[in-house]
Amino acid sequence: MTHRIRESGKFRRLCGAALLTAVSVTAPVVFTGTAAQADTARPDAVITWNLHAENAIHDVARQSPTASTRSFAMVQGAVYDAVNAIAGTPYQPYLVAPRSRPGDSTPAAVATAAYRTLVWLFPAQADSLRAQYEKSLAAIPDGPSERGGVAVGEATAAAMINARRNDGAFSDATWPSGTAPGQWRPAPPDFLGVGAWFATLKPFVVDPRPHRSPGPPALTSAAYARDLNEVKALGSATSTARTPDQTEAAIWWDDPRLVEWAIKRQLATTHRLGALGTARMFAMVDITTADSLIACYQEKKRWSFWRPVTAVPLADTDGNPATIGDPAWTPLRATSPTPEYPSGHACFTAATTAALRAFFGRDDLSFSAHSADSGTTRRYHSLSQAMAELDQARIWAGVHYRFATRDGHRLGAGVARDVLGHAFGPRGN
Repeated sequence: MTHRIRESGKFRRLCGAALLTAVSVTAPVVFTGTAAQADTARPDAVITWNLHAENAIHDVARQSPTASTRSFAMVQGAVYDAVNAIAGTPYQPYLVAPRSRPGDSTPAAVATAAYRTLVWLFPAQADSLRAQYEKSLAAIPDGPSERGGVAVGEATAAAMINARRNDGAFSDATWPSGTAPGQWRPAPPDFLGVGAWFATLKPFVVDPRPHRSPGPPALTSAAYARDLNEVKALGSATSTARTPDQTEAAIWWDDPRLVEWAIKRQLATTHRLGALGTARMFAMVDITTADSLIACYQEKKRWSFWRPVTAVPLADTDGNPATIGDPAWTPLRATSPTPEYPSGHACFTAATTAALRAFFGRDDLSFSAHSADSGTTRRYHSLSQAMAELDQARIWAGVHYRFATRDGHRLGAGVARDVLGHAFGPRGN
């Protein structure tokens, strides 16, 4: 069964579900039958298999943050459908709600859904994934409960795999490039252009094409000069204008082992979410970010704007008297091999925070995460605080202009509202 791109709905439906979930942080939501069992079930299996997925996707396969967005969306979507089905389908299924029986094992369903999806994504890892799967099943008593959970997980994984066959992933699409001022071209250190396939990837929930960004300012404008000079001063590898804390934040947010992955797990744990809440929250975030990045990459392809690592050394050619070229300029962090505008990380994190805000029904969430790249842990007391710092951190890293993070933020949030208005709400609304 393939997930359809749905017609417009109302965001308030999800907000109502979010308030219900927010209440469940301190008081359990009452469902009937198997729903109550699944919602109070320990979320260990959901979190464990999210960690297994991170290992397979990032540590072993070394997928880029962009490519990993698709993989996480597939895994967590299949897991959500499995847990939701065993809970009695209190929420809209993403793809399917296979038949389940009272007492079917949620941990068996989670492990099976994640395992089958990951093996399809990474067949070369079949042996290690099978070992993890067998360990998960060994902890579950043999019998009808385990067999029922396995069957549910098999069904949701099969639905996800069938929905994503030939979805355009890893095609040979290329970025438009040129040598005129303002045009993107491969940049140092590796002079690569990759990831263009994400712009034509099949969406997960909504058609992102109506979501557009206004485009970068004209090269000759005061706005462009202001933002280029800002990243030139603050984003340089040798900047004396950037503070030590800004340097740490730039590195922390730029870690390819995205801190957002750990933040989700921490929130699930600290808010004592059950298996259903954890699975639903993970799916909301990961599927929302996937569609937001598709829209973002469509806009990157549309505008094909040059990166600071190109623009600053060539500023004498941009026709703007307020910019001065510096051929020796390099950014603090390595530049991604994609066009600059809009910021993909801003799109991604805006979608992440929007989904978390919708799920919990509040902005004032406290969380932290550690980055191996920076060697530090950073803490936040609200989603908006973290998002505001991310927007700045891309400038401090020397990889984006302010207008790219601002417009990426707006684009990601807009797609998120669209996705969350169509999926994951209470069933029957």
